[in-house]
Amino acid sequence: DQKNYDLLLNQDASEVYPIDDFLFMDCDILIPAALENQIHESNADKVKAKFVVEAANAPITAGGEDILFQRGITVLPDILVNSGGVICSYFEWVQNLQHYSWTEEEVNKKLVAQMTSSFEAVDNMQKEQKGTYREAAMSIAMKRIIEANKAKGKY
Repeated sequence: DQKNYDLLLNQDASEVYPIDDFLFMDCDILIPAALENQIHESNADKVKAKFVVEAANAPITAGGEDILFQRGITVLPDILVNSGGVICSYFEWVQNLQHYSWTEEEVNKKLVAQMTSSFEAVDNMQKEQKGTYREAAMSIAMKRIIEANKAKGKY
């Protein structure tokens, strides 16, 4: 709200940057966390970060990601980075099926284990394929879908 915004602006160390300046600041890690399509073909060449971590859904277009990849900028994709909410929804479903409730500590421990395992799998696939982290994550997802369909006798 406006009161909190004004409070932040009145802090001695605070500075306000237009969104374009924010996205293209000299930094190690850029975390676009709000809007889609913020980095695209027309501005990806201005990104100065070494890593872009997609905390928002689709903050980088496919063309923008291609440019970042060609420039050697690592992009950790939204389907990996912000999957924690979906994982926790799954945990809630499992608990409801069991009519049992885990502690916050148990949920966090399981979440960290799942996120770590997912990242390691994607990281290994990316190193093997030498493509983007998104391509690696999608390869793993497609492989899992094929395996699930085979197990059901569909292929």
